[in-house]
Amino acid sequence: MNASHAAAHPRDPEHRPPSQRKSDPSEATDAPAIERRGDIWHLRSYRAVRQVLRDADATRQAGFNAELSRRSSLRQPVLFQDGAEHREQRTAIARFFTPKTVDERYRTLMTELADALVDDLRAAGAADLDDVSLRLAVEVAARVVGLTDSRRPGMAGRLEAVLSLERLSAASPVRRGVGMFLAQARMWWFYLLDVRPAIAARRREPREDVISHLLAKDYRGVEILIECITYGAAGMATTREFICMAAWHLLEAPELRERYLAADEPGRHRILHEILRLEPVVAHLYRRASADLEVEHDGVTHRIPAGALIDLDLRAANADPAAVGEEPLRLRPERELAAGVQPAALSFGDGAHRCPGAFIAIQESDVFLQRFLRLPLEVVAPPQLRWNELIESYELRGFRVKVAGG
Repeated sequence: MNASHAAAHPRDPEHRPPSQRKSDPSEATDAPAIERRGDIWHLRSYRAVRQVLRDADATRQAGFNAELSRRSSLRQPVLFQDGAEHREQRTAIARFFTPKTVDERYRTLMTELADALVDDLRAAGAADLDDVSLRLAVEVAARVVGLTDSRRPGMAGRLEAVLSLERLSAASPVRRGVGMFLAQARMWWFYLLDVRPAIAARRREPREDVISHLLAKDYRGVEILIECITYGAAGMATTREFICMAAWHLLEAPELRERYLAADEPGRHRILHEILRLEPVVAHLYRRASADLEVEHDGVTHRIPAGALIDLDLRAANADPAAVGEEPLRLRPERELAAGVQPAALSFGDGAHRCPGAFIAIQESDVFLQRFLRLPLEVVAPPQLRWNELIESYELRGFRVKVAGG
């Protein structure tokens, strides 16, 4: 059976338990599983979203301003690549992100940073958690990428400014022009003060990091800049937000916090994965159909034509009862997932573009949170939630905490 109309999502709003999703607890969860609006196809079921993410032959990357980037003659960053070129690059960089490499090369760094940040918080008595998590995430990501030779302090702010720009593909010509000017200015500043010094240092002495790898592949400076921004977005922005979100949940649920602190590492990771399933940092991924493809839901086959833009709703897919079981908007670390479903569902993506730093993100978050949450903490001000248009993610700001009695 073929159809291009909307298919109902199997959720009954009248009997739905209250949501524990902090990033948007009131959002509708009964939208159609597959829906076409104009030239855009919206996919919300776990099965359909995962199918498209895994179909590298019939789709190409269309998010994060990828389609604007392809108009350039520059070599594309790994995030925007597809096909054989992408597979080759991912295979080459995989060694930086294996669990063994992360454990041997970065665990000590994570531990030292976490201890120092917790000591600073204890001494100061209070801090904004989003600032603390930014310092941690930037330091770890910088070490993995190779951004360790900046000419001035403040790399985190410069990278944050680059990532704060809006998604330009749907903007008006004037707004797109202004946005591209601002993007180039901020990128150039980041390049001069952070990327270029790192390149110079690694030309003199190559190291085991991403920049050294790119130099060995004869990448030009501006191409390395784009890769650094890509890894910065993945390693800094998303991990920063997740640490704040996980802390928010755990601070407001004393029993879960105690359970987390009493668990062994696999048990703690299970809780963090469940929080991430419920609160995926990146909400939407986009693909452009490069060939006709078919997706199925409830016995209905939908034909998506070549050239169509596909919006993959990770929040909806992560709350699909067919994949994650009953009460999908409740935080239940012990939930049983359907066969083949990852612990964090699709929060790290899937297929060829699945996030290579998934293990780093969880381990880094755990190393910090198990130390941070042992402090006698009080929430002075809960975080204010806002939206980053470029990477389609939530941002948590002004998350003020203090050490009781401090």
